[in-house]
Amino acid sequence: MIEVDNPILPGCHPDPSVCRVGEWYYLVSSTFEYLPGLPVLRSRDLVRWETIGHVVDRPGMLEFDGIGSSGGLYAPTIRHGLGLYWVVCALVDRDDASRGGNFLVTATDPAGPWSDPVMLDAGGIDPSIAFDDDGRVWLHGTRLAAEPEWPDQTEVWVREYSPARQALVGEEHVIWRGAVRGAVWAEGPHLYRIDGRWFLIAAEGGTEFHHAVSVARADRITGPYVGNRANPVFTHRHLGRTSEVIGAGHADLVQAPDGSWQAVMLAMRAADGRHYPLGRETFLCPLSWEDGWPVFAPGEGRLPRTVRIPWPASAAPPGSWQPDDRVAGVIAPADPRWTALRALPAEVAVAEGGAWRLPVRATSLREASAPAFLGVRQQHQDVEVRCVLDVRGLAEGESAGLVLRQSERDHVTLFVSRTAEGLLLSSERRRAGDALRQDHGAPADADEVEFALSGRGYDYVLRHEGVALVTADGRELDASATGGFLGLWIGVHATSGGADPRGEARVTRFEYAPARPGRRDR
Repeated sequence: MIEVDNPILPGCHPDPSVCRVGEWYYLVSSTFEYLPGLPVLRSRDLVRWETIGHVVDRPGMLEFDGIGSSGGLYAPTIRHGLGLYWVVCALVDRDDASRGGNFLVTATDPAGPWSDPVMLDAGGIDPSIAFDDDGRVWLHGTRLAAEPEWPDQTEVWVREYSPARQALVGEEHVIWRGAVRGAVWAEGPHLYRIDGRWFLIAAEGGTEFHHAVSVARADRITGPYVGNRANPVFTHRHLGRTSEVIGAGHADLVQAPDGSWQAVMLAMRAADGRHYPLGRETFLCPLSWEDGWPVFAPGEGRLPRTVRIPWPASAAPPGSWQPDDRVAGVIAPADPRWTALRALPAEVAVAEGGAWRLPVRATSLREASAPAFLGVRQQHQDVEVRCVLDVRGLAEGESAGLVLRQSERDHVTLFVSRTAEGLLLSSERRRAGDALRQDHGAPADADEVEFALSGRGYDYVLRHEGVALVTADGRELDASATGGFLGLWIGVHATSGGADPRGEARVTRFEYAPARPGRRDR
């Protein structure tokens, strides 16, 4: 037996979905406007995770251009059935409801390649999939209720899917409208066939402080469903703002080879009970069955700080996805943590040995397009990042630098620009679309420029050659302050500010590491 710290996937890994096939567990999570999309991770013990591929990993699979921050890929579900791996997901444009929709992809190997998306004639978000004992396939999801009794009431629908026709067929059944009167956003619905009954697990309350898990069961997949009298069966909202973990919900269940059960779900670490710069993370929750119903965190009723896992033969080694023991240091171009905005990293940059060549683009971070940006999730509350940029290739009017990003409207940059007089070092803090820019003179080195970022809880400092030049407050950049769904990303960016791009920057070194106690710079 080993003990594992929660969260098991630190940093922005929201809406987790998991399935087990043989000795392997497979997990996917939402990635919104970041690509490659929907990482597929595998583990033998729910502790040591490795990224083996991504579902959306080639150009043209879906159209992301113009989709603003916290839009994009929402709430995937992964399952195995009929000899295939299946992922269903929603592509969402928060500003244009006519774009995107629910889609389905399949693969014979969860590492990929995944099929081209099959768009589903079903509205709403958070689709899921279940397989009946007779081989029938059922799609389900959530949407705003057609005839709501209260604002933001949602309903869960289920309908048969024909793999041969690649389409939904037959009658649609609305099976759930919420466990509690007034409850909003019954999201992340999952159906399970367990001991001859169908169980519906759904999140309610919205994916924020009031998030909760509810459960219902039925004899047939199409219902009628009867809710558990204990609903909501799991939440952290009753713990109040003194709880350092808030917003628990969006659960998915999985059974281990020894017959025991676990749930993965999202929650947020918020030191002040409100703000969570790392975003919604993936937590592990033990599960038991009593009187025919699932009981989350039995005897405790909250996400445990540590979870005992009985089946692994050895402790989690350094390099697992534990919050404090990930491999730290230089992130090479081949590392699966790299992401880009609305494009694949290979579409905006070129890997050359241990460096990235980043051609300048006209697009800026303020636009809902594909800028010259490469970044990684912040996965530690206390973190040190250092990058070295070769800026000899920048043309006049072009800039490149280090970015702490939440959205188009909310980000902080420390950068150099090439002017007629030479390089100029500047910083910009953008909050709710308003920008405060400051110039800092010429950088210390005209060829290679070093930037660093230190994060300590909510306090961020961006430096050049060890000198602090710009600060940021994570409580102003997190999703609860900005109205989004993402954690913070740290990366590099190059732009010509709308002019025809001519130059490039080279990312010769990018280091990410948990902060050592007492160390505030590198």
